[in-house]
Amino acid sequence: MTSPTYVVQAVFRALIAAAAVVGVAIELTHGSVPVVLSFFTIWTNIAVAVVFSLSATRAWQHRPDVAPLYRGGVLLFILITGLVFHLVLANASSPFNVLAQLNELTGAKAVANQLLHTVTPIGALLDFLVLTAPGTLRPRHALQWLAYPLAYVTFALIRGALLAPGAKARYTYPFIDVAQYGYARVALNVLVLGIFFSALGLALVAADRHRPASPLAPRPADENRISSQAAGPLK
Repeated sequence: MTSPTYVVQAVFRALIAAAAVVGVAIELTHGSVPVVLSFFTIWTNIAVAVVFSLSATRAWQHRPDVAPLYRGGVLLFILITGLVFHLVLANASSPFNVLAQLNELTGAKAVANQLLHTVTPIGALLDFLVLTAPGTLRPRHALQWLAYPLAYVTFALIRGALLAPGAKARYTYPFIDVAQYGYARVALNVLVLGIFFSALGLALVAADRHRPASPLAPRPADENRISSQAAGPLK
């Protein structure tokens, strides 16, 4: 029989996954598929959908959660998605803001924008704080997580270099727009973002280590146990 705690975990994580799926589906339906699939936001929300769907299934089945490397990584990346959007792209004081484009969003596109940049980051953070056992993330994870944004930036720059000048969304984000800023400025922007990503990753590890356990989260021993404990002294 599934306990109420695991039901809450499974349902909440399934809802987060659904928000990501709906947001991505709307974007794919209303835009060019190759262009939509070129954005970090879309990459990350697809990762959220996969990891949270798997995590919801495992919670329902009382099985150990997804490995901390992936669970924590997805949390970090979707938090970055939300923070960069709200602090850089949707911030009137930012030199890289895209408010003109954002103000044109209506209907389903506006809904997708909120799902992908606000709902999934907040949902993932709440899951971490309330439904996830503390003390499972390690400092080495923060270094390993950098591979993902590095892979994305490499992809985005190669893609932009291969597309013709004037192509739609040639450079997916203004701070990596080589055509406008040149490689030196873009390299500096990427370095600053890399430092920010590293600091946020380490802060996430520190928060995981020191945050109190929630009554809705399984104990780390329960979450990571492969088999039931034996009656004797051997565990």
